[in-house]
Amino acid sequence: MSALARWFKHNGKAVSGYDKTPTPLTRQLENEGIAVHFEDDPAQISDNLKSSKEDALVIYTPAIPKDHKEWAWLKAEGFTIMKRSQVLGLITESMISVAVAGTHGKTTTSSMIVHLMKTAGIDCTGFLGGIATNYGTNMVMNEETNSIAVIEADEFDRSFLTLRPDAAVVTSIDADHLDIYGDKDALKESFALFVSKIEKKGKLFAKQGVGSQILGDENRIHHSSYALESADITAENLRIEEAAFVFDYKTSKKTITGIRLNVPGFHNVENALAAISVTKYFGADDDSIREGVSTYKGVKRRFEYVIKSDSLVYIDDYAHHPVEIESLLKSVRALYPNKRITAVFQPHLFSRTRDFAPEFSESLSLADEVILLDIYPAREQPIEGVTSEMLLEKVRAERKTVCPKEALLEQIKAWQPEVLLTIGAGDIDKFVEPIKTELS
Repeated sequence: MSALARWFKHNGKAVSGYDKTPTPLTRQLENEGIAVHFEDDPAQISDNLKSSKEDALVIYTPAIPKDHKEWAWLKAEGFTIMKRSQVLGLITESMISVAVAGTHGKTTTSSMIVHLMKTAGIDCTGFLGGIATNYGTNMVMNEETNSIAVIEADEFDRSFLTLRPDAAVVTSIDADHLDIYGDKDALKESFALFVSKIEKKGKLFAKQGVGSQILGDENRIHHSSYALESADITAENLRIEEAAFVFDYKTSKKTITGIRLNVPGFHNVENALAAISVTKYFGADDDSIREGVSTYKGVKRRFEYVIKSDSLVYIDDYAHHPVEIESLLKSVRALYPNKRITAVFQPHLFSRTRDFAPEFSESLSLADEVILLDIYPAREQPIEGVTSEMLLEKVRAERKTVCPKEALLEQIKAWQPEVLLTIGAGDIDKFVEPIKTELS
């Protein structure tokens, strides 16, 4: 949403909006001249908007609660209201576009594609779902009007079905958003529809095992699979050197040797394979690929180093699904095999916690110590019996506890972590700076 706000502001429009809570991002938007309020009250809507109904566009995310007062008022008043995804589709329909979809990995992959293209001198616009560290924003602006649009395509509420990309990436289709889809089959059907919208002469890059689930036997889309091994596109000679992942990019026709990824994680190597493939598809040369990958700094809250010293490593990550947590902890264990790993996790959504409780407990058991915060509700009301305690019971870590937010700093300090991770998609990011200050 904030990327779109920035796009319209950049193009000379008056922009204002609502968010649930103040964050560093909303403060940045306000500093950029975008008015933001935090109380759900139609009286807070800007007078400028109210007085120019015929010329106004209201954009919303389906993540807002259905009883949102401002949304109801704007509908009743007859404003033009569109989903975020619809507006993205309109903005990019006249551009060559790359859409990155998947239940995990799409923010890192899309931001990496943008950086590799910029490094290779390929003009592009990036509509991202997180803050790209290289650019300090989630809206990377183009230089020419005929640039390529790189879009993070969100499967939530089937939003990505408004796009018609020229090239696409599907990183994963693990069960998620079951409060929207009901079951995984419905989710797969939605991804199959997304893939069917790729332009006839386009290209799909899909994680190994994903394509077979969403492509029909007679699918017209030219596609390639990618994975660490046993795929059309692989990472050969993969090794860890000084906390970086070094590998060779390999296809049946092409090898690029000595690629160095300084944003750690086996999952990020796979994301890099997809990003390299897309950038090569649009004409990048090998040297620019090497430079782009080595200078890529990641995305805020995706394997983000907060403290990195001999005595303490502190990493913050947005992971909020069991598969993401498993990938994160396996990568951290590979990087720091002889260190004690302490994971602080804030579950996101009551429904997700209920649907994947055994999987959450299993993935968190990869840590040596686990601190659980209470569930972050987001758009949901509590579900009886669904709590963080139900996850803790089956976690097999050496030491584990459920901790109230107000006691978190003292709990972390008492355990004296060697490698600390804060994990989750709620408001756990508010603790990053206080934890950094306390531990520093």
